[in-house]
Amino acid sequence: MTPAPSAVLSAVVPLFVSLVGPLTASPIASPIASPFGPPVDIGRDQARQEAEGKLLRSGYEQESPVDWLWRKFDEFLGDLLDAGTNSAGGVMSLIVIVVILVVLAALLLWALRRMSRRGRTGEGAVFDQAELTAAEHRAAAGRHAADGNWRAAVQERLRAIARDLEERAIVSPLPGRTAMELAETAGTALPSHAAALRQAARVFDDIAYGDVPGTRQAYLTLTALDDSLRKARISLDAAT
Repeated sequence: MTPAPSAVLSAVVPLFVSLVGPLTASPIASPIASPFGPPVDIGRDQARQEAEGKLLRSGYEQESPVDWLWRKFDEFLGDLLDAGTNSAGGVMSLIVIVVILVVLAALLLWALRRMSRRGRTGEGAVFDQAELTAAEHRAAAGRHAADGNWRAAVQERLRAIARDLEERAIVSPLPGRTAMELAETAGTALPSHAAALRQAARVFDDIAYGDVPGTRQAYLTLTALDDSLRKARISLDAAT
């Protein structure tokens, strides 16, 4: 005969309770043991120090050579200061620091001046956008000289020299030609004037593209060269 459902439940429930009871009778009292050993308990200060150390090490790994040199120099100065405060040689350490700083400042100033001068000096084209004859350039140079504008007077006088050499077919017209290129080309055709042409080119570059101010003497030097080159044309014509 089949047993009644109530009888089955009466037999199963006590068995289920007996199996589950030990698992739920009391809460878990301790954490699961780590396979790597017992957990390490560190304080807040120690954790902060370790985090800062990791950040510092990662910063060192990423720093550039310049940053590394600056850090080493800073550490060196710090060591000197510590030595100065902790020993009788403090005055000597202070003197060493001052000398080092003065030398570094002098080197930095020299480098900045050199870079600035390089940025302002160089070579450039003799002519600007205007197309003038040699006579027109000479007239413009004379007007600037009369006004005391020696920079513009020097520029126009050398342009007069260059245009005159082109008009006389001693050099071929070349857009963008520099003063030194003009001197080299014309000096080959007129060897007796080669040195003076190179000197005139340097004067032009220094005044037109550098930081050298124009002077009356520079203008007179280029004027004398212009006159001498114009006489050289007569000599060349007579020789042919």
